[in-house]
Amino acid sequence: MTASSPPRIGVLAIQGAYAAHASALSEAGANPCEIRLPEELATLDGLVMPGGESTTMLRFLEKRGFFEALQKFCLKKPVFGTCAGAILLARDVQNPPQRSLGILDAVVERNAYGRQIDSAIITAETSLPGGPLEMVFIRAPRIASVGASVETLARRDEFPTLVRQGSVLAATFHPELSSDRRVHKFFVQIVLAAH
Repeated sequence: MTASSPPRIGVLAIQGAYAAHASALSEAGANPCEIRLPEELATLDGLVMPGGESTTMLRFLEKRGFFEALQKFCLKKPVFGTCAGAILLARDVQNPPQRSLGILDAVVERNAYGRQIDSAIITAETSLPGGPLEMVFIRAPRIASVGASVETLARRDEFPTLVRQGSVLAATFHPELSSDRRVHKFFVQIVLAAH
């Protein structure tokens, strides 16, 4: 990335709405690309880990050293996890427990808001400028607790829904399914600031 070129932000294209994330990143001023191989991480300024089914994603990542490559990447470059992506970033996963990258100092409970039928769209205040934010929850996890270094930017029922720890951003909702691009723009700013 040069001073004039947009940041190259990858979207982990295993499952989930990765095309919608790529579109949102493009609208937010980034140069998105789909990532399916660990060696592709080397070309990126930042990475989005979309929703999907976290155990399925984990099985995919445990092949060809992808999990370890991703862990190293997340320690050096900005990363944004939504829904299942947020689960993979967490220090501790519950309900049931599973392996995670351990990057975000948070405890995350899987499927905490019930089945697909319990999905919801809510509008709530956030720390982002521009007023209330629409949040689309689909079989969402819940961030049960966060460490002292984690900043909570939005909540649902007093539980964090959007958090930041340095250059790590995580959401339990799907900002790519809303027309509001503030969350993706915020992540693009984090990527730009990291250079």
